[in-house]
Amino acid sequence: MKKSSANQLQDLQYFGEFGGVNPSISDSSTYTFLSAKTMFDTFEGNTEGCYLYSRHSSPSNLYLGEALAALEGTESANVYASGMGAISSVIMQLCNSGDHIVSSRTIYGGTYALLKNFMKKFVIETDFVDITAIEQVEKAICTNTKMIYCESVSNPLLEVADLKALAALANKYNIPLVVDNTFSPLSIKPVDLGADIIIHSLTKFINGTSDCVAGAVCGTAEFCLSLKDVNNGAGMLLGSTLDSLRAASILKNMRTLHIRMQKHSYNAQYLADKFEADGFRVVYPGLKSHSGHEVMKNQMNTSYGFGGLLTLDVGSLENANALMELMQTQKLGYLAVSLGFYKTLFSAPGTSTSSEIPMDEQLEMGLSNGLIRFSIGLDNDIERTYQMMTDCMKRLEITGNSTALNTTRNI
Repeated sequence: MKKSSANQLQDLQYFGEFGGVNPSISDSSTYTFLSAKTMFDTFEGNTEGCYLYSRHSSPSNLYLGEALAALEGTESANVYASGMGAISSVIMQLCNSGDHIVSSRTIYGGTYALLKNFMKKFVIETDFVDITAIEQVEKAICTNTKMIYCESVSNPLLEVADLKALAALANKYNIPLVVDNTFSPLSIKPVDLGADIIIHSLTKFINGTSDCVAGAVCGTAEFCLSLKDVNNGAGMLLGSTLDSLRAASILKNMRTLHIRMQKHSYNAQYLADKFEADGFRVVYPGLKSHSGHEVMKNQMNTSYGFGGLLTLDVGSLENANALMELMQTQKLGYLAVSLGFYKTLFSAPGTSTSSEIPMDEQLEMGLSNGLIRFSIGLDNDIERTYQMMTDCMKRLEITGNSTALNTTRNI
């Protein structure tokens, strides 16, 4: 019987140097060799299991990498100092000057800026398409296309990518499907749907404590080793390797990921149902009104729900800012970017995490001025949270019917 990702994580067991229940942390930047020949072989990439230099890898990073490979069902995984470090390493490893990328139009603003602006320095062009329209994706593929890039659930509009259909398309043109699965660990397992490379910002749900920045690339052993190659590896040469102390901390936090994801999803579903019934424009994959609801159902592990992210449109940027400030004073959460924390985090993505996307493009894709992105926390009494949020809206005279009218005018 095939093990679930949660069970594979649970079955990973390491002993510390002195029998500790946590593996010992490798607090060294460099490692000694018993022979000069072994050092030479390691530089040439011929000796797996030897440690060279912490920018290459470390025991602590490899422990975390094994846990991430178990999570995503891949042969191997590398860890990086940030999600953007992971993304940039993959792009630079797969693409050369003159190459082309097909990407979802709704992705994290930093990824959008990397692909649209920074990669032009290397003459690497990107076409941004509606990832939910498979015919548009195929139309954008050229002879020099090196990858299809998407997020399983997009940031911040929560569009759901049909990974099976995209994988079939990628396979047809013999190019890899690269999927950022940051929003849906455990809920979606892209490799089972045909994805080739899976990326995570470990900063978010996987770590879950908003105390560090980290990223990961999950894929074949061959691809992960290529990223660490001392002569041509983008991960090695760009210097984005994760610190061992942080790797050990994230590994410990991963042990509660299955419990946290269930609670994040339960709370988000509860609020989405309530606010939609109140007449608000709510976007959440768990709602039947969501355009990707059925796609998500068909490719998710139902044990972990539809995720902890939802968006709520309150009609205008002024309403959004006033509501977020009031909710923060009422201790409902923090006006902050990022996600996956135990407290609810909220931000207006059009002026924060997606501000790199030009305003006309934001409006075209449906990112309206009054949109608030919520990363729903681990609140014990979610009904109390709903009542407190509703009280804040009443104080500001924000209602579902009025926001629907304001949203229409803004767009």
